[in-house]
Amino acid sequence: MSKHGDALKTFQNYIDGRWCDSVGGATFDDINPADGQLVARCQQSTAADMAAAVAAAAGAFPAWRALTPARRADVLQRVLARMLERTDEFARDLTLENGKTLAESKAEIVSAAKEMAYQIAEGVRLGGRTVASEQNGVFCFNIRQPLGVVGVITPWNFPFNVVCRKAIPALMAGNTIVFKPASFTPLTGVHYTQLFDEAGLPPGTLNLVTGQGAAIGDALVEHALVRAITFTGSTAVGRAIERKATAHGAKAQMEMGGKNPAIVLEDADLAQAAAGILLAGYACAGQWCTSTSRVIVVDDIAGELTERLVEGAKKIVVGNGLDPKTTMGPVAGPTQLRTVLQYIDVGKNEGAKLLLGGHRYVADGCERGNFVAPTIFGGVTANMRIAQEEIFGPVLSILVVRDFDQAMEVANGVAYGLSSSLFTANLQRALEFIDRTEVGLAHVNMPTGYKEAALEFGGIKESGAGLPESGEAALNFFTEHKVAYIKYR
Repeated sequence: MSKHGDALKTFQNYIDGRWCDSVGGATFDDINPADGQLVARCQQSTAADMAAAVAAAAGAFPAWRALTPARRADVLQRVLARMLERTDEFARDLTLENGKTLAESKAEIVSAAKEMAYQIAEGVRLGGRTVASEQNGVFCFNIRQPLGVVGVITPWNFPFNVVCRKAIPALMAGNTIVFKPASFTPLTGVHYTQLFDEAGLPPGTLNLVTGQGAAIGDALVEHALVRAITFTGSTAVGRAIERKATAHGAKAQMEMGGKNPAIVLEDADLAQAAAGILLAGYACAGQWCTSTSRVIVVDDIAGELTERLVEGAKKIVVGNGLDPKTTMGPVAGPTQLRTVLQYIDVGKNEGAKLLLGGHRYVADGCERGNFVAPTIFGGVTANMRIAQEEIFGPVLSILVVRDFDQAMEVANGVAYGLSSSLFTANLQRALEFIDRTEVGLAHVNMPTGYKEAALEFGGIKESGAGLPESGEAALNFFTEHKVAYIKYR
């Protein structure tokens, strides 16, 4: 079931450089969403475990802060090398506990490696800038310095990629970390932490605490020694974390939900548009925060695009992610399955026309898993719940509009602002779209899920708060600025 072979293993927390059981001794089951089988057991931690981890990180901070960025990079480069060596092993375990296909799991680890490599290089160049003084004989400059203890809370949908986006810039800036992985994907968090242990990271610099957020989240977020919290997950949880963290002066970086539109105009390459929408709509069973959820198409081509999407979705092979024939795995678990199916019922009751899917998928040996058939709704209007609320599953809603202006109005008419796409051959429309779209990530003739490590990742409105992840902004979030003036004559 994991790298430890057929024998089921109970994995431990990692606090102050030691693998240890939780204070209460309880564990929880890590379940494969494809077949309901037990993958591993992990620590069901308590507030006392979290307090110990924060204390360890605080104790390790002075020594880690004192290292030069180049010395920190030496350790993290060893972590990166080990991660790449174990891609196949980690990808298999990621598929077991998350459900995504092996190809998707491998692609995630490759993208995580790119995030790591970029942030290590950025961290080595950590510095400030000089400014010409208003006075003669004064040298003035600013520098960036680490915060201290940072809480890193990661999601289950991209558990390898997101922790790299968060932990690496935090460590390169000189901070120490308490890492809480999602309870759906604790084994990936354990594997990631093992890499640091093997690479010789000083004890206490990175600490792992697994368990339910409801039991240990506040102990991390509200701890007086925690100077920053970075979180990826739902908007409701993110907003609650933001309030609790900032109440005691901690910085908050929230990457939250999305309701991402793909706009298709009459001059678009429809084959390109359909391929991009299908990729972003159904990869990882629609469980990207940047997944395409709404297809907004002008009426002249709505029929042809809809036909392409339905025919393309019919070709998706639903099944266990370990099967090489599978192109879409399950949703994350029973709770997510219920949520997605409830939204499908909402769409039907609201009067949307079900064009494909709309049910739990139980064929081909999938009866024990949490599978949803690829689903497409037509006849969706902008005020319907399925057009307004995040579903986080393999469900596309098609909305037909008159023209580009109405498309922009509908696209922006939601609470979220993470990602969007426009498919067009018109450069003027493309540039106007980029100017008007209310998101953090805008794409033209590309899927809504696309990103690169060198550029920022984050949303606006109800999709994000604080500085974005990735790119140059990542190090900025994990530092505080200091200005210095030196009178030398």
